[in-house]
Amino acid sequence: MERLMRRRLGDLAFWAGLVLLAAAVVQGLGARLDWPMVGRWGRWWWPLVLGGLVLVLLSLLPLWRDPRATLGARTVRYGLNTFVAVLLVLGVITVVEALSFRHNARLDLTENRRHSLAPQTIQVLKGLRSKVNAIAFYRSDQPGKRVVEDLFKQYVRYAGDNFTWRVVDPDAEPMLARGYGVEAYGVTVLETKGRTDKVQDAEQEEKLTNALVKITREGKRVIYVVQGHGEGDPAGSEDTGFSAGKAALEAVSYEVKPLVLARAGKIPDDASVVIEAGPRSDLFAPEVAALDAYLGRGGKLLVMLDPSLRPGQQEPEALKRFLGTYGIEPGNNVVIEMNPLRQMASGAADLVIVDAFESHPITRDLKIVALFPGTRTMALAAKLPTGVTGQRLAMTSRESFGETDLAALRRGEVKPDPADPRGPLPVAVVATKDKARIVAYGTSLLAANRYFAQPGNRDLFLNTVSWLAEQEDLISIRPKDSRGAPIFLSAQQKSTVFWLPVVIVPAVALVGGVVALVRRRSAK
Repeated sequence: MERLMRRRLGDLAFWAGLVLLAAAVVQGLGARLDWPMVGRWGRWWWPLVLGGLVLVLLSLLPLWRDPRATLGARTVRYGLNTFVAVLLVLGVITVVEALSFRHNARLDLTENRRHSLAPQTIQVLKGLRSKVNAIAFYRSDQPGKRVVEDLFKQYVRYAGDNFTWRVVDPDAEPMLARGYGVEAYGVTVLETKGRTDKVQDAEQEEKLTNALVKITREGKRVIYVVQGHGEGDPAGSEDTGFSAGKAALEAVSYEVKPLVLARAGKIPDDASVVIEAGPRSDLFAPEVAALDAYLGRGGKLLVMLDPSLRPGQQEPEALKRFLGTYGIEPGNNVVIEMNPLRQMASGAADLVIVDAFESHPITRDLKIVALFPGTRTMALAAKLPTGVTGQRLAMTSRESFGETDLAALRRGEVKPDPADPRGPLPVAVVATKDKARIVAYGTSLLAANRYFAQPGNRDLFLNTVSWLAEQEDLISIRPKDSRGAPIFLSAQQKSTVFWLPVVIVPAVALVGGVVALVRRRSAK
């Protein structure tokens, strides 16, 4: 009786041990494959393995008394086979985990490489000079937790030991959360050299990378936006305002300030870049002199000069003459796109698609199109002034031309004349003299709120400011926004999009069905 009891207890311990080992196998696979329920048991893996091995070893103690008889039992043989199989699976998981930790690769087959880090992010990570620690406060069942963990793993791949991270459940460690001032779920804290920054929803790569740039930059570069001549408001949220561009600059640690140059009389000494965006009237002579003095001491200037299309609007001749001293020649025209496919894509003949960029640090990684709405040509003089070097940045298509009859254009009459310049036409140029840098666009709407969401516009504008501010390491394609890019449709295209799928296709299907029914009944 006693022997039978020991045998039953041994069998029970053996099978209980196998169950624990099997649970360890399932947990390992769950953690590897990101199973939401099983993957949480990570801290129980070693207790399961050790407990299972101990129980199996205890169940084998009777073998030492009568090994031959015990091993001859069918249940023991089956159990040992199962035990060996479980050990093999555990060994395979261990080897795979070790190999995947040291040698791993990702293959992103999406059209725009949505699941890969943007070039700017990789550039920032490789350029880290100090260690950055990230602490993400997510509940264990929060959907964004797995996304941010995957993002952190990709960051470590390029930053190495300079980027460390962990994910903390604020409910499990409330003291840590309060210590960092975290009062909500989904907050990530970045810290380095005694500085900290908090990011909400860090599973968005753009937010995390911008915070990384902000926390690793010493001080802020100041961007001044000239006001007083009808320019767009840098804080304005309307279509012609520049609040989106201002927010994008501030996200990477720039400080954006308005500058009424007529009142200030000079460019402040802390100006890293000055932006003159779409003046509707000409600058006064003292303002032009202030810009000239600023560039004379190595200043950086971005000019976005719209064509004069409004009734009664005059050309900013003083500003154009000033640009001419650096070999920049704004055209008195509006670029019209004649290619019907490009017109269809953009929705208007004067909404020019630019996909041809000259080789320059501003455009070196720019492989997506930009929209230049209502742009004039922005060319370089055939012979540049002494000491000035210039280069074209963006060109229109061969089918475009520059409409010089602005009065006819205001009446809606568009026709290429022999005097009109033909494409490809430059719409953005750069000029340098000593340490001074100037970039000129033929339109300010490129950076206005209505068109800033276009990825090419956004990247071109931010790259331009980064180059002017001498922060070339920030020049790249920005992280992809998870939201879709807007599609611009003309009234005719909108009508087609509605009538074709909503009215015409259902009507054809209905008529076809009626005809088929009538024929079937006639055949009977």
